[in-house]
Amino acid sequence: MFIGHFAPAMVAATHPKAPGLGTLFVAGQLVDFGFFGLALFGIENFRITPGMTVMNPLDLYDMPYTHSLLGSSVWALGFALLIWLITRNKTGALIGGAVVFSHWLLDLLVHAPDLTLAGSPPNLGFGLWNYPAIAMPLELFLTFGALGFFVFRTRSTAPRSKLALVLLVILLLVFQTFNWFAPEPEAADEVMMVTALIAFTFASVAAAFVGRTRTLKHA
Repeated sequence: MFIGHFAPAMVAATHPKAPGLGTLFVAGQLVDFGFFGLALFGIENFRITPGMTVMNPLDLYDMPYTHSLLGSSVWALGFALLIWLITRNKTGALIGGAVVFSHWLLDLLVHAPDLTLAGSPPNLGFGLWNYPAIAMPLELFLTFGALGFFVFRTRSTAPRSKLALVLLVILLLVFQTFNWFAPEPEAADEVMMVTALIAFTFASVAAAFVGRTRTLKHA
């Protein structure tokens, strides 16, 4: 799952005490920010194995610090603590932490059995990446259903609000189209890792732009 990880961020952003949408987009992909960052230094590892799943050739065989249930929980707690230290907003901190943790739950749906509880077997994953007819509409439904919910619960505060939303939709569609239909990478190299980190960053910046142009309807 790629852009589907932003769905919990958009839903969570409609809570009156939630952090900003850009912050929540970071939360939604924080586990993958961590994974590709650690992979750059050889701390976690993956490889390209054609046919690993129908939709995704990533063989995610070594990611105990980010994609185990324990590891994801630590990232969630750390992010929540950071939000609390900066804002003293306990509710916002809990919301941010919950969005971070949602990453593991959504990955559980689509991954081949490569997720763990604490870095060792049993390996978990329902493998929806082997069923594109389910996985693809599910990702689009989660993402744009959540975006529609966010738009319904908020109102524009700036003339550029519509432009910001259109740009975010285009960006998400471009990223997901590339993720699904681009030629499979030949190797798990630094270019691939940095590209993923840049994509997550651009999406978060675009979301922050949207968040700055909208407010809750009851606010």
